[in-house]
Amino acid sequence: MASPFFMTGFFMTGRHAALPMRERSAPRMRSPRLTYRPIDARDAGRVATLAGDWDIARMTSRIPHPYTIVDADLWIASIDDDEFVRAILLGGELIGAVGYIRHEPKQAEIGYWIGKPWWGNGYATEAARTLVDHCFQEAGFDQLTCGHFVDNAGSARVISKLGFRPIGTGAQWCEARNCEVETVRYARGRPLLDRWRSFMR
Repeated sequence: MASPFFMTGFFMTGRHAALPMRERSAPRMRSPRLTYRPIDARDAGRVATLAGDWDIARMTSRIPHPYTIVDADLWIASIDDDEFVRAILLGGELIGAVGYIRHEPKQAEIGYWIGKPWWGNGYATEAARTLVDHCFQEAGFDQLTCGHFVDNAGSARVISKLGFRPIGTGAQWCEARNCEVETVRYARGRPLLDRWRSFMR
């Protein structure tokens, strides 16, 4: 994801499962300051530059360091119809990515990252909240999970604002650090009102 900080821990390289990008024709995500669109080949250079920053890569499980345009291009090419990822745009400029990976029919793990020049403006919270709403209201998930490395205080703050509850800790491999890092795991269930609305459809 996720991968910003703020990042929850599952993000991306062509050598591993990619950051989620399912339902390319899904309803458009919107939020007050940001817009979202599917990531494609034109974004490889931008993704490599932003996600390749050490302070981003070290807070994700799957972004290597250095992260080259070849890595980014391979990742983008590996995205398939079982994954969901969206570029986060500010004024038409890509500043990060957000998405989910489906684990079970009604469960998914979310992830996100924001480029370092845009930290501290609430964009991670806005984008992640938009994704959570999409997951429950449009994709129909009943439970979402996420996680962050223990030294990622920024992501802990973002996750707490989204209503997730801690469910445990464990060790997660970090490609950039080339070692396992202690990780805090979280879960959040679908709001009861959304469940009722889904049942009534």
